[in-house]
Amino acid sequence: MSLTTPEAFERLQHACTPVLDAAGFMAGEQAEPRYCTDWSGGTGRPLAVLRPRDPQETARLLRILHGLRQPLVIQGGMTGLVGACVPQPGEVVLSLERLRSIEAFDAQAGTLTVQAGVPLETVQQYAEARGWMFPVDIGSRGSCQIGGIIATNAGGNRVLRHGMTRQSVLGLEVVLSDGTVLSRMGQALKDNAGYDLKHNFIGSEGTLGVITRAVLVLQPLPATHLTALVSVNGFDSVRKLLSLCRQRLGAGLCSFEVMWRDYFDAVTVGLATGRSPFEEPGTHLILVEFMGNTPDTDTATFEAAMEVALEQLPSAQIVLAQSLAEAAQLWAIRDAAGEAARAIGPWAGFDVSLSPDHMERWVQAVHDQLRRDGYDALQTYGHLGDGNLHLVIGHVHGAGAREQVADLVHRSIGALGGSISGEHGIGISKKHHLGYCRSDAEIAMMRSLKQTLDPRQLLNRGRVIDLPATL
Repeated sequence: MSLTTPEAFERLQHACTPVLDAAGFMAGEQAEPRYCTDWSGGTGRPLAVLRPRDPQETARLLRILHGLRQPLVIQGGMTGLVGACVPQPGEVVLSLERLRSIEAFDAQAGTLTVQAGVPLETVQQYAEARGWMFPVDIGSRGSCQIGGIIATNAGGNRVLRHGMTRQSVLGLEVVLSDGTVLSRMGQALKDNAGYDLKHNFIGSEGTLGVITRAVLVLQPLPATHLTALVSVNGFDSVRKLLSLCRQRLGAGLCSFEVMWRDYFDAVTVGLATGRSPFEEPGTHLILVEFMGNTPDTDTATFEAAMEVALEQLPSAQIVLAQSLAEAAQLWAIRDAAGEAARAIGPWAGFDVSLSPDHMERWVQAVHDQLRRDGYDALQTYGHLGDGNLHLVIGHVHGAGAREQVADLVHRSIGALGGSISGEHGIGISKKHHLGYCRSDAEIAMMRSLKQTLDPRQLLNRGRVIDLPATL
């Protein structure tokens, strides 16, 4: 059983404090709110908060906790939406927020070696100052941490060109539940010697090991960065625009973000975050982002593609950003998703993926059913190029109503061969619906991996999958 009695807490404190400095150990009743809740809205009170200073201290702590058979929850920037980092009864928080060193930059290889607690925005700014770009970009960039985005295999706005986070991770250091350190921080792009173990931990949501360090793959900083906001009528026009952009812009097409009118109006009218540049917007608004390295021709290439869009899509209206500042104003509409959701709280948010062939039919069917059930405050947007769609349902009162809408969304997605999580993970809130998109054999394999790497089930217990406690 976990350490819950005063005597057991004293044993925990006695064992851990010699490893930590004065700021490294905090009793649970003294824990600030940021250790007790994440963006999902769930709350919990940890037994204690442990804040190691470096990867070595992290490994020592895990050996101690393993010996004490003490379950723990791993925390980073606390920007998750599925409750994975909310402390459950009897758990200790292991916060990696002090692992903030950028250890090495290799300009020849285009890599950056960092510790897990470095914020994403810090990595982006560090790389850009040296003529490089870290391509993963999400709205919580100022708060989320590298370890967290790797543990959740975060997606974001540029998956269309650069892939999920795993495509930008070359090397990884992980500490297992018993304190064993697996460190493969090599910088060779081609390394086919046996199993590539790092991929077991990328996207595992902290259930298999604690990520402490990583070698990140950078991309050359683009010389041009162009943005357009396109208004069209009908989802068929959205798909035609995507096809046109892929053909005309090739690898330079970096983002293709689609906003349905329900979301666009909620932000530009309801929140008054910026304003619509169109007198009468269409049914769908698309942010198209192009990055290139040939300044002499990039602008002409981008503008020519937009001109073809105007010719081939009769309903299209297009606004071209004339500066990075104007581009930021357009992107602010898409980045206001958090504020828009809070405006219709209590809300239920969903992050699903499915083939674009099914997307409009699925959206229409789910919208119709939700409205029949009395839910009129809907917000729909997503990364159409990679099939990832976000749906926010407002004024969902009570656990029963939340479960009803979640079952509708996830069951219908599974029936079309989609996934109940495009990029946010499973955590606690989605695990009972995992069977809608994963077979019994796949879930059994997940359980087998968990039992092998964390036999005492100490790391993020009860997240992603359920296993009987073995303490």
